[in-house]
Amino acid sequence: MFETILIAFIVAKLKGYNIKPIFKSWEIYPIIIFELFYVFMQISIFLGNYDFIVYSSIYKKLYLYSFIFLIIKHKQYISAIIGSVCIFIGTILNNIAITTNNGKMPVFPTLSYYTGYATKEAFDKIKDIHVLGNEATKLKFLTDIFDVGYSIISIGDILIRLFAFIIIYSSIKYVNKIQRT
Repeated sequence: MFETILIAFIVAKLKGYNIKPIFKSWEIYPIIIFELFYVFMQISIFLGNYDFIVYSSIYKKLYLYSFIFLIIKHKQYISAIIGSVCIFIGTILNNIAITTNNGKMPVFPTLSYYTGYATKEAFDKIKDIHVLGNEATKLKFLTDIFDVGYSIISIGDILIRLFAFIIIYSSIKYVNKIQRT
């Protein structure tokens, strides 16, 4: 998720917006705190500690809720609706993949094997919704196939992350507009 916010900052900068003003109010900091916790969880996984994975669904919900402060502060109601539609569609796509694959989300690690993020043994250790994908996987294009080395995500996950991008980018744009007037 860190990369989503980073991409929002980069796109805003490329569009000529000043990023610094977004940090002048506290509303961005709950999101940053959740991002730091996410980085901590990823480092734990790299070190072979999978204890935090059981809390990942709670974490994801709290992370998304942390955007409410930014939405209200910067009046990003239309952006929030558009982002929520992305979350809705992404969740439906993930649920289709899970339902089609007997209640499990198949994962197809590639780069993560080289970085050490994923191991075949880890899938045996971790008893959650994720399983190692194979030739029997149905609707593979909806499963976790996009491997960035420290996370493996699906099309649905990308749509869900689009919410964060939209809110961060729109908030930066809004703050810059306010400063110009």
